[in-house]
Formats: sequence, structure tokens, C-alpha cells
Amino acid sequence: MPALSIAHESWPIAGAFTISRGSKTTAEVVVVTLAEDGHQGRGECVPYPRYHESVDGIVASLEQARSRIEAGFTHADIPRLVQPRAARNALDCALWDLEAKRAQKPVWQLALLDQPRPMVTAYTLSLDTPEAMAKAAAEAAHRPLLKLKLGGDGDAERLRLIREAVPAIRLIIDANEGWTPGELPNLLKACASARVELIEQPLPAADDEALRHISHEVAICADESAHDRENLQALVGKYDAINIKLDKTGGLTEALALAQTAKDMNFKIMVGCMLATSLAMAPAMLVAQSAYVIDLDGPLLLARDRNPGISFDGSVMYPPPPDLWG
Repeated sequence: MPALSIAHESWPIAGAFTISRGSKTTAEVVVVTLAEDGHQGRGECVPYPRYHESVDGIVASLEQARSRIEAGFTHADIPRLVQPRAARNALDCALWDLEAKRAQKPVWQLALLDQPRPMVTAYTLSLDTPEAMAKAAAEAAHRPLLKLKLGGDGDAERLRLIREAVPAIRLIIDANEGWTPGELPNLLKACASARVELIEQPLPAADDEALRHISHEVAICADESAHDRENLQALVGKYDAINIKLDKTGGLTEALALAQTAKDMNFKIMVGCMLATSLAMAPAMLVAQSAYVIDLDGPLLLARDRNPGISFDGSVMYPPPPDLWG
């Protein structure tokens, strides 16, 4: 039976990370370790206040389930063991890792997936003044895909100046629920003018019904509105794509199932992340293999990463080493 360990870790961000809801200078993560018969499996999650999660709450939920976890469990048991989805994610990924170590086979084989290959991730620019974001974009012009955090006054100007600074770079944006239905038409036009390829969550999840009634040239992607398969049908007619994050789905198991169901329903797939280390990116890379957009740049935004971690060559990320995960 597995022995459970739970650790809260704080990882410094390179500078600050700013979105429409605020700024932070550290990535606060919870790491679950399952040890059994000389093998260890690990999973990492990010408690996210937007979903009423906290480090203390995640740790408490896992501690409350300790006896049932250490009595033995399966992936299907996890939703009944802990409620916060971030806690489910860390536990699910730790179990996958432990199973791989015990079987001496990589997770991609256990999950009957194709062998992962290197992939290009988006690189995120924090919300700032139009001039500062244009300067940051120019400095990141060696990267093929930039993700812009928007959601404040002056977004149209930000898009104009950034496109002038990087005329040939692919752009996607994330408003983090920061726009209103009234300003949406003009901002959608600004996105089209700037040749933006995808817009994440322009409206608050509670207000996204307005998306049914507005035409748009740029693909609109659900993030805060998309969690797991249960609410997928409600997104039809509002969104063209969904952003799959393991902390929202509650782990790799549901993320893989969600990706397949979403594809069957003709949604484009984006695979994203919370701000975390390579340990959190590793399982997400398995879901990302067939994604339309990949946004797994968490380690690139940290002052330091785990060792060993995922190797990056610019924006190209390579499959994780077995000593990290999987």
C-alpha cells in the first residue's frame, strides 16, 4: 500500500507575473509523493484562488483522505477521495508516476498513447502598459508564439503596438475574464486587425452567454468556463476551443478523456498550465501531443526550475526525463 507525503513548495518567479486579477512573485505548489516497494511517484498541483482553492485547503483535503489513500486506491477512486480539483490532479499524477516506476514502463505506454515528441510552447507576456508590453514582445521576438495577458484599459493599443513591434510572430491572447460584453465587439475587431490567432476567456464565465450572439473572426477559447466533460455541452455555440489544464480537470486521467470528447465535438484543443515547475508540465505534455495550441511555459517564467527538469531550446520543450516524472 502506498505511503503518502505532502509538501508545500514556493518557487520564485523571474520578476513578477501579472494578469487582470493581480500580480504574484512566487509560484505556490503542492507536491504529492506516493511511495511503495522502493518506488516513488510524484504529482504537482497549483491551488488557484479563482476556484476557491488554497495551499492550506489542498493540504487539509489530502490529509483528511490519508487513511483511504494509504489503504490503496485507483484513478477512478480519486474524485471520491478529495474534492478540490488541484488536489485530485497531484494525486492522480503521482499515481500514474508510481505505476510507471513499478511497471518499468513510461506513462505514455501505460495510457496507450503515442510516444511524446518535442513541441513548441507559447511564451507568456504579463499584463503591463502598452509600451512595456511592446518592448517585452520585441525582446521575445526569437520565440515563434507569444501569449499576451490582457484584460485592462488600453488593450486595443497594446495589440496595435505589440503587432508593430513583432510583425511576423504568431500571437494569442488571454483576457482572464477581463472584458465586458459591451466592449467585446471593438476588442474582437482589434484582435482581428492584429492577426491574433486565438482569444482565451474574454468574458467572465458567468457572462459568457453573450458569446453565442456575436460573430468573430478569431477563435475564442474557454478557459475559466471549461473544466471537465460534465460542462462541455454547455460550451457548444459559445466557444471554438477549450483550454485543458490538469489542475482544472482534476488530473491526467480526466484530461485525456476530456481531450478526446472535445475533439469528437469539434472543439479545438489548447493545453495550458498554471504557473508551476516542470513536474506539473510533464503529464500535461501527454495531453498536448495533438493540441492546436500548447501553453506549457511555466518553467520558463520561473527564476529556477527543478533538477532534473524539462529541457527547453528556446520555446521548444522536450519530453521529460524519467527521473522527473513518468
